Amino acid sequence: MTDSISEFDISTPVDLQTASQGALSNPGMQQYQQEVSAAPVAQLNTNRSLLKWIFLNIITLGFYGLFVMTSSTDALNVIASRYDGKKTVNYPAMYFVIGGLTLGIGWLVWYHNMSDRIGGELQRRGHARNLSASDFWLWKVLGLLIIVGPFVYRYKYLRAMNELCADYNQRG
Repeated sequence: MTDSISEFDISTPVDLQTASQGALSNPGMQQYQQEVSAAPVAQLNTNRSLLKWIFLNIITLGFYGLFVMTSSTDALNVIASRYDGKKTVNYPAMYFVIGGLTLGIGWLVWYHNMSDRIGGELQRRGHARNLSASDFWLWKVLGLLIIVGPFVYRYKYLRAMNELCADYNQRG
């Protein structure tokens, strides 16, 4: 019984360019080229709504809001990180640690950056920039004066995330 490895001469260097040209000219040997698909590995959530957010936030004493924001942060990191090279800090870490240590300034910076990043990714994908940092400052911060402002911001935020995730689910 002969060893099949001993039949090959491994001491002779092989020119890869010549070898690949030989494979192309030889119809019996074809090069294998793998196609890279941009399709997503998993489908992202696209059913965020303001009424559901308000109702479940009240019933769960705020835990649903934490869940939605955490899943939105994770989804944005999946969608945008390979293009913009950024990674948004996880919402619970920001909410419980950074926000408290910075006396609330961390929350403002985080929401500003998150809103701007969502808008930028929507624009990069060819959609209207439905959310931006100015929406955060105008609706979430100054909108507190008219009471409904934070709800308008949350609606715009959830709608923009749904649009972004739907586009990612379709095109990757």
